[in-house]
Amino acid sequence: MRRIVILALLLVGMRLILPLGSQGQGSETLLSFGFLILAAHTVGEISAAAGLPKIVGYLLAGVLFGPHVLGTVTAHGTAQLSPVSDLAIALIAFLAGAELRWSEVKEHGVALGKIMVLELSTAFVAVGALLFVARDFIPPLRGLPVEEALAFVLLFASVAIVHSPAVTLALLSETGDRGPIARTTLGIVLLADVAVVLLFSGVLAVARSMAPPSGPEAGMSLGAVVWEIAGALLIGAVIGAAIASYLRFVGRELVLFAVLVAFFGVEIARIAHVELLLTLLMAGFLAENLSEHGEELRQAANRSAAPVFVIFFALSGAKIDLMEVAPLLPLVLPIAVVRAAGIWGGVRMGARWAGVSSLERDHVWMGLVSQAGVAIGLAAILAEAYPTRGSYIAGMLLALIAVNESVGPILFRRALAAEDAGTGSATTAGPPGRTASRAG
Repeated sequence: MRRIVILALLLVGMRLILPLGSQGQGSETLLSFGFLILAAHTVGEISAAAGLPKIVGYLLAGVLFGPHVLGTVTAHGTAQLSPVSDLAIALIAFLAGAELRWSEVKEHGVALGKIMVLELSTAFVAVGALLFVARDFIPPLRGLPVEEALAFVLLFASVAIVHSPAVTLALLSETGDRGPIARTTLGIVLLADVAVVLLFSGVLAVARSMAPPSGPEAGMSLGAVVWEIAGALLIGAVIGAAIASYLRFVGRELVLFAVLVAFFGVEIARIAHVELLLTLLMAGFLAENLSEHGEELRQAANRSAAPVFVIFFALSGAKIDLMEVAPLLPLVLPIAVVRAAGIWGGVRMGARWAGVSSLERDHVWMGLVSQAGVAIGLAAILAEAYPTRGSYIAGMLLALIAVNESVGPILFRRALAAEDAGTGSATTAGPPGRTASRAG
């Protein structure tokens, strides 16, 4: 009850103060930032009290107070806060890369690769088959030649199978879990994040030959897409080596340094036109493995993780337009179910092939349902490549992401709870990925 009263006071205060702040340069942005982070934190605590992951509360706060429902935080305010979201993605990606140690990758990489390959393949085929069979019910695919329809089906499926490192890290930070389910899930998510971007690039090249884009805005060239990936790995390696040098020769003010790494990573990725998440993931991986002090930097970055997760997911929720998502739900919900079934089946087959424990075989799939930033970025590329039909398909993908982003954290929380009940939260080492320590 106390938290609800606090939330009501925040809302009333925002309503009273916002008209005054809207007159000043940048005042609305600062007010929106302050209100959103406090309101989302409060709703997250209410969600935790109700037995739900805090992430669900952060998302709900963004939806409720965002421009499409109550409008407490306006569309202009959320647009002005997009650099904060980019900074959050950069810090999350850096932490994700720093969770991997080369020794663990060598030891468990084969097992993770087996699970990942079968899981991605099964989900890709399941979603693609459903979409192709039901293509007459999807307006932009209705009446298209089979070859062109297949091209859009492949593009949709290649984005639909993307996971979310941000959701995975946020849940592991919230729970402090270090068991085999947590470690296996994180390892698969990080490896799959690279794999699906490569897959999408290949599928986009094939789709261009099957259904050539028309008009002056034909989208990114294949070379640009390849550079986004290869350039991200190259630039990330340079940043990682520079960070390792700083840790070796300076090693001071690591909390501030971690924020600066994320900030400059965002700017460098923007200027070089490379994929932000892959750039910082590679930087974090090399910083952790090239320096004896990588653990210290990771812990320093993790201390700022709690507010980063709050604002990132609150802004993600604020971008969800329920009026646009709702009409697409009859199309999207069956796809979400089939996608989850494909993930479930693929993980079970891959886990048997890899020889991992029955606990991981039965529960890891729950941590792979969530979607967030990377999927949204790929959907935007699809819409840019095909301005007419691609826009509707991208809308379907955003609706699918909204569903998975809401349901996925709840499923992963259940998987981690099952692990705690079966083995305890700190058990034997599993595949790579040392989870972040509890962030508040």
